[in-house]
Amino acid sequence: MNHLPTIALGDPLLLELARKHIWWKSPSEALEFPSRVVAQAMDRGSFDDINAIIENYGEELLRVTLQNAEAGQFSKRSWHYWHYRLGLAASGRVPSLPVRVIP
Repeated sequence: MNHLPTIALGDPLLLELARKHIWWKSPSEALEFPSRVVAQAMDRGSFDDINAIIENYGEELLRVTLQNAEAGQFSKRSWHYWHYRLGLAASGRVPSLPVRVIP
């Protein structure tokens, strides 16, 4: 399993994305799980949101977020798009969406 790059908890861009995409929590609560903020931006964010993430943290953050996604974080459409866009899957070879397993 790959690990997310270290991002400062007070990072202004991540705070902005948390306010915008995790609206049901305070930004400080949302930032307890930065990967969820990034995943939400990838799934529902704007072109500008994604460009800001890439400019500030690099495209690898998007890859790691996708590779470590939890069930329900991505729609089927976003899941496929990001696998193709990030070069993580060839046409017709996108892995299944993550599923929640209850022991």
